[in-house]
Amino acid sequence: MSADLLHGLLDRAATRWPDADAVTDGTARLSHRDVDARSRRLADWLRRQGVRRGDRVVVAVTGDATLPALLYAVARVGAVFAVIRVPAPEVALAHVLDDAEPVLTVTDDPLLRELAQARNVAVRDSAALTEAAGTAPVTLAGAPEGTPPLAVDPVCLIYTSGSTGMPKAVVSTHAQVTFAVRAIQSELSYQPEDVVHDVLPTSFDYGLYQIFLSTLAGCRLHLGDAGQTGGRLLVALRESGATVLPCVPSLAINLLRLLRRPGAVRPRLRLITNTGATMPPEVLAGLREALPDLKVQLMFGLTECKRAAIMPPDEDLRRPGASGRALPGTEIFTVDDAGRRQSPGAPGELVVRGPHVMAGYWRRPELTAERFVRRDGLFPQLHTGDYGHVDADGYVHYAGRRDDVYKEKGTRVSATEVEAAAYRVDGVEVAGVLPPAEGRDGATLFVVAEVAADDVLHRLRGQLEEMKVPARCVVLPSLPLNGNGKVDRRALARLAGERRG
Repeated sequence: MSADLLHGLLDRAATRWPDADAVTDGTARLSHRDVDARSRRLADWLRRQGVRRGDRVVVAVTGDATLPALLYAVARVGAVFAVIRVPAPEVALAHVLDDAEPVLTVTDDPLLRELAQARNVAVRDSAALTEAAGTAPVTLAGAPEGTPPLAVDPVCLIYTSGSTGMPKAVVSTHAQVTFAVRAIQSELSYQPEDVVHDVLPTSFDYGLYQIFLSTLAGCRLHLGDAGQTGGRLLVALRESGATVLPCVPSLAINLLRLLRRPGAVRPRLRLITNTGATMPPEVLAGLREALPDLKVQLMFGLTECKRAAIMPPDEDLRRPGASGRALPGTEIFTVDDAGRRQSPGAPGELVVRGPHVMAGYWRRPELTAERFVRRDGLFPQLHTGDYGHVDADGYVHYAGRRDDVYKEKGTRVSATEVEAAAYRVDGVEVAGVLPPAEGRDGATLFVVAEVAADDVLHRLRGQLEEMKVPARCVVLPSLPLNGNGKVDRRALARLAGERRG
C-alpha cells in the first residue's frame, strides 16, 4: 500500500482496526474490513463498467454507507470522482456533466439520470451499487486492472461556486488530499472511539473530508442527511452517539435553539469544529454553557487548499477574532496589492503555500494561473481572495473576501465584520449582509430576529462605527441558505429586487 494514495488510508484502517465500526447511515453498519472489501469489489465493478485510469465518475448519492467504499474504489481504479449535490437546477447539473465529461454517473436522481443519458453517459443507481458492493469480485479478461495510479494523479474534482458564473472544479491529487487529511488530523485529533456525525453535504469539501479523516483516525463516521439539520438534530445526535460535530453557523444556531428547549436531552458531543463562515461568538458561548465538556476548534480554509489554519481547542476564548495557525508543513502570509509579501500584522490578501495547495481548476488555465502562482519555490502559492492579517504568533485573522468589501458612506466596510456585529445584538438569530449594488444605495442587513428592524440598526450603533451601519435592515422569518449551509447572498439579492419591485 502507498501512504500517498487515497485508498491507502483505507488499507491501513482495515489492517489496524478491522472489526471496528467505520460507517453507519441509520440502517447499515460497516466495519473498516467491510468498507475495504466493498471498495475492492466496487473497483472491479467499475472496471467492468468501462472506467479506466483518468476517467471521471460523477457521484450523487447521499447518506449511504456504501458511499465511502465507492469513493475509495474510484481511487483504486485511478479514476477521478466528483461528488455533486442533488436535487439541483438543471443548468447546474448539465454544466457539471459537460465540464467533467464522466464515463459513469451514479445517482437515483431522475433529472441527473435524464441529462446523463442524453449525453450517452452510463448511469447506475444506488441499488446497482449496493448489489455490486455485496457480491464476490470477478476479474474479467475484458476488464483488466490496468496501470495503478500514482500519488501525483488526480483523484477528486470538487465543484465550488464563485461569486459569479457557473461552478468551477478544483482538481485534487492523491498526494494533496492525503497530505491535507494528515495535517488536519494532527490538529483535530479524532480518536478511534469517536463518532463523527456528518450532516454536511459530501459535495461540500468540509463534509467530504469527514470520510477521509474518520478513516485515518479509525473512528466511526455517521452519515446523516439534510433532514437531520432541523428539529430532529438533537434526536439524531443522541441516536448516533455523536462525539464530534462538524458545523457551519446555521447548524450551530439550530443546535443551540434545540438545547435551550425545556427538557432537552444533552448529546455526548466533546468537539465542534467550524469552517466555511464565521461562527458567532455568542452562539459558541451558548453551546459551551449548555454542554460544559464541549471543546471548540475554529478553522479557516477554502476548497483550493482544503484547510489553511486551525485553532487549538478553545483558543478562540484566549484569542478572539483569530481563525487558527497554518497547518504543519505549510505557511500563510499576506501580500499587498502589488503581490509583495507583508510583515506580520500587516493587512492584505491572505496567501497559502504548502503541499495541500491543490493542482488548480479543471480546464480553467487562465483562472489557475491567476490564483495558483508559482513563485520562489516548488509548490504554487494560492492567492485566496480573502483579506486579513497574520499576527506575530502566526494566527490568521480573517476580515472578509474581496467581494465582501464594499463602500458605505465613503468608508471601506467588510460584510463579514457587519454580520459578526449583528450577531452580538440581543435577539438576532441569523444575519446576512447584502453589499450595495447598482441601483441600490447602501448595504442591506437581513436578519432573523425577535426585535424590529429599526431596533436592530439602533443597537448596531453600539457595535459599529456609524459609517459602517447598513442603510437598511429587513427582518425575515428565515434566511436563504445555499447547499453548504451558508447564507446565500445571491438569493438575498433576488429578495432585495423583489422588495423594490
